[in-house]
Amino acid sequence: MGCMHLSRYALAWAGPALGIFFALLLAWRVLAGDSGQPPLAHFVIAWATVLASLLAGVAALRSRASPALACMLQAGALATASSALGLQQWHLVFKPLAMVCALLAVALSMHRHGATRSGWLLLAALAASLAGDVLLMLRGLFIPGLAAFLLAHLCYIALFKQGQRWFALRSALAFALLLAAAMYTFLWQGGLPAALRLPVAAYVLVIALMAAQAWGRWHEAAAADRPAALLVALGACSFMLSDSLLATNRFVQPLPWAQLAVLSSYYLAQVLIVVGMLCTVKRNTA
Repeated sequence: MGCMHLSRYALAWAGPALGIFFALLLAWRVLAGDSGQPPLAHFVIAWATVLASLLAGVAALRSRASPALACMLQAGALATASSALGLQQWHLVFKPLAMVCALLAVALSMHRHGATRSGWLLLAALAASLAGDVLLMLRGLFIPGLAAFLLAHLCYIALFKQGQRWFALRSALAFALLLAAAMYTFLWQGGLPAALRLPVAAYVLVIALMAAQAWGRWHEAAAADRPAALLVALGACSFMLSDSLLATNRFVQPLPWAQLAVLSSYYLAQVLIVVGMLCTVKRNTA
């Protein structure tokens, strides 16, 4: 029995251990080679990736995070670093892997605590995000990628609506819509192509509603659920930030280190939402 427990423990830890290994390998690859960026930037990005991977591994070891969630964090850090440093082959692997690990973390939580409508909606949102990640990595598929993320945000809206009123915090709704209108006007004046004006308008509106519903959920949450609900609401805001940076870089003007900013805020958003939702499930089934 003890051997079986040890083998399961070792198997669970194989993922985070591999994440640390690949972070160290990336650091060696970057620091030993020459990708054309300033050496200081190389050093900071490479060792920040190693640090993030180590912290995720330690969190799993101390049972602060599941191994699958730790792998999501590690893969997100590796995807962000590889994109910022132009390591395209690494990026093609780790970008979709981050969402695969997120799906695994949620699926394992559902297996342990029971399947619920909220769990299925979270899985649907993450699956749509995975599809969007893959589509946006391929040339000429921006509109399908945008549609996939639009579906992800609709799933998040439905998820955040579970057991809640629509947009319970009216000030958050007004502020989110104001920000969305300002961002859309900025993109329009900055050169948003005519063919994309309607799809981008729909996307901007939906992500604003997603954020507003997340804050309404936090506002209505019981005291014990508020910390987890706050993580989800902050994740929604980070999603808005990530998409704003991506749109500005794509349609208005190139931003310095755009991929670093876009992807770090994107993975922060997904991690905060997943952690917040899983914490709520765990507390309610304890």
